[in-house]
Amino acid sequence: MIIPAGRPHSLGVGDAAASPDFREVFDSHVRFVWRSLLGLGVGEADVPDASQQVFLVVHAKLDRLEPGCALRTFIYGICLRVASDFRRRAHVRRESLFAKPPERTAPATQEDRVSHREVLEHLQDALDRLDPAQRDVFVLYEIEGVDMSEVAAAVACPLQTAYSRLHAARRSVLAAFEPKEERAVGTARRRP
Repeated sequence: MIIPAGRPHSLGVGDAAASPDFREVFDSHVRFVWRSLLGLGVGEADVPDASQQVFLVVHAKLDRLEPGCALRTFIYGICLRVASDFRRRAHVRRESLFAKPPERTAPATQEDRVSHREVLEHLQDALDRLDPAQRDVFVLYEIEGVDMSEVAAAVACPLQTAYSRLHAARRSVLAAFEPKEERAVGTARRRP
């Protein structure tokens, strides 16, 4: 599930004189953390626990935020590590079902909401199939709107590598949204 952004996040910068107030940091970044964790492959049921771990680390390290470090980038770096830990855990590696149970039919007035939900689920599936390095860059740049230089800093790679990962991720996500007929035609053209 992808959570839409509520209000713009502040990109607070660490101040050597005084660290930001934790409550303000929490209030302004909680939705960002949830969306980031979901985008990084943490299961919906595990997001509350993972989010709590992120904010425990933020609370412990907030006073050590380096001057000039973007707060959102700092928090996303913590999300990366927490999401990685959650994906590696044994309880996450459980049987995958091949078909989802059918959804209950919704009244006609909710068609737009259902359609929107399906698109978001399709996007989540496409994100789950991406290489983790590509997914990190795609989520930060395309979904969260973070500047590419901050993205490169958050994922600890050169700027050109971040652009390369973004390009590859875009290609994969767009391919996932192509109609099946177009994919079959495109595959047939590539065969010798």
